[in-house]
Amino acid sequence: MASPGVAGPVALRLALAFVGVALAAVALLAGLTAASVAADVSRLVTRQQADMTRAVAVAAGAAWARSDSWAGADLSPVLDLAARVGADVQVRDRAGLPVRSSEGFSGLPAARERREAVDVRGERAGLVMVRFSGSGLGGADEALRAGLWRAIAGAAGLAALLALLVALAVSRRITSPVAQLTQVAKAMGGGDRQVRAGDVRGPAELRDLALAFDQMAESLARQEKVRRNLVADVAHELRTPVAVLQAGHEALLDGITEPTPRQLASLRDEVLRLARMVDDLQRLASAEAAALQLTLIACDLADVAATAADRLAGAFRAAGVRLQRRLSAVQVTADPGRLDEVITNLLTNALKFTPAGGSVLLETGPHEQQARLRVTDTGTGIPPDELPRIFDRFYRGQQAAGIAGSGIGLTVVTELVHAHHGQLNVTSTPGRGTQITVTLPRARR
Repeated sequence: MASPGVAGPVALRLALAFVGVALAAVALLAGLTAASVAADVSRLVTRQQADMTRAVAVAAGAAWARSDSWAGADLSPVLDLAARVGADVQVRDRAGLPVRSSEGFSGLPAARERREAVDVRGERAGLVMVRFSGSGLGGADEALRAGLWRAIAGAAGLAALLALLVALAVSRRITSPVAQLTQVAKAMGGGDRQVRAGDVRGPAELRDLALAFDQMAESLARQEKVRRNLVADVAHELRTPVAVLQAGHEALLDGITEPTPRQLASLRDEVLRLARMVDDLQRLASAEAAALQLTLIACDLADVAATAADRLAGAFRAAGVRLQRRLSAVQVTADPGRLDEVITNLLTNALKFTPAGGSVLLETGPHEQQARLRVTDTGTGIPPDELPRIFDRFYRGQQAAGIAGSGIGLTVVTELVHAHHGQLNVTSTPGRGTQITVTLPRARR
């Protein structure tokens, strides 16, 4: 598992990123909310101040009406009304001269002043001037804004805390399996081919990644085993002809044996055996690079199959195996030489594992939107446990014991078919035979 020291800094950075996003969202929402609410509050306070000023003007008019002059008017109710909302008032006559003022009127800023005419029976009797203090309606909007910002700051802090806790949990869930996979990859890069990611706890995508990584590691391990077996097999196969050639030449040089035609033919057979091994290795390397070497032209798959079958007809007759053909014309875009190699390998492989008296059927023709090549034999068949591995390099199953070959024929077929963007399908029943189907894209008209 990943150590806390590895995943910790990454998890913290990811958590901080989540917190930053959350705070940015909260800040944006808070700013929009504050701007909207502040505008509403300002409109409300302005309307209340205007209503209060009109109420003071009405009260002053009522006082003037009771005595028909400012001299005998009782303005105490007017001053008390303004004082209850934290405002100070000054009443003036028609000439604009002060009649009466609140004690704190002159100490308040004129910026918070509102004026309203005093009308009595349709005539103007004077003017009231109302100044609002910070403790009353004049400071209501500032108080509301301050309270709003405090609430927003508290909500932002709570959101940041919740975002941090959630982000730490989520980032740990994400970074821990990533760190685990990183350690496993470094270990494999350092030469440990047995290390695996195993069961990873995390999102489904990371579990799929871990599974794909382990499958890749298993595939690499199998390929490494195949390479080791290849080296051992090649060394074993080379040892015998080299030993025979060395012993035969030493015997000729020492004069122990005479250079008779039989002796020279034996040495030549060993040379040919070495040449076949080298040729097999060269064919495999060539097939692996076929995608870079194909010369694609429009050709008839049936013609290519017929040519390969004609060339191998003598070998089938000599082995006592009947070669049947059902060849229907179908155009493909392919390299005819490489297709001939595919068909030759399939027919040769079927011939090796079909006893005398059996048969091999070669078929070509259209199939839905593709071209199909099929080789069916009545040979020994392939056991189910060996079927998935028959295309591996140099793999030779139990049925191949005592049969000549290097185990790369079907590997060459696989590489060439894939180079033509085709597919392979194999079905087999032990004791009844094997069927190999190749599907290729048809040539465009």
